[in-house]
Amino acid sequence: MLAFSPVHDAAAAAGSVVGWLAELLTPLVGGVATAAAIVLFTIAVRLLISPLTVAQVRAERRRAALAPQLRQLQQRYAGDPATLQSEMFALYRRAGASPVAGCLPALLQAPFFLVMYRLFGTGDGAGGLLDARLAGVPLGWHLGDGLSPSVLVVFGVLLAALLGLARFLSRRAQRTAASAGAPTDQPGAALLARVIPLLPYGTVLLALVVPLAAVLYLVTTTGWTAAEHALLRRPRPVPAGAIDER
Repeated sequence: MLAFSPVHDAAAAAGSVVGWLAELLTPLVGGVATAAAIVLFTIAVRLLISPLTVAQVRAERRRAALAPQLRQLQQRYAGDPATLQSEMFALYRRAGASPVAGCLPALLQAPFFLVMYRLFGTGDGAGGLLDARLAGVPLGWHLGDGLSPSVLVVFGVLLAALLGLARFLSRRAQRTAASAGAPTDQPGAALLARVIPLLPYGTVLLALVVPLAAVLYLVTTTGWTAAEHALLRRPRPVPAGAIDER
């Protein structure tokens, strides 16, 4: 049934593009052409959806700018959670910084990521792409298929890269949450604050069960996300006039 779904058609189209890129790259990089094509295709997809990320960052900055006012509301309505929530949403509305707006770009990215996982994670629409090799390891190889020196080296390098990127993104997530000024005494807020920094490590766990092609995709897209965090979410200098006088 799923073979005729739109996701299957999209994955097949993406597989055709990756195969075409691999043919173009073969004269340049030889046997690693398919792996290089996966990396280039992933970068192209991230470039395509980068405007969504920019919109998300802008929404986050608007909310972060409201942090001092949010803290004042928390102090004023500390004993009245219902009024606090109402005043917070009113503040967001007046400033044009809806807390939902930052989530929409991430939701719109989901279809792209679903197609990429369908292509490289399940092999649906991949054709013979997963038969290609990287350093002697087939791109369709899972860690559970067996461990050899080449498998340990290739997967070890990629997993180490993923772990380093996850640690970076986890720390950035903590800083972003701290600068947002969200109330920490609301139901579930403390739990959410602990869970969000752990989410980037989910890619490491996923890489343990998907084929090598999908691990390449995960490393590339996670690296792109880390670069976006470093460039788009870097701290901005606070203008002298913006400092509250006490």
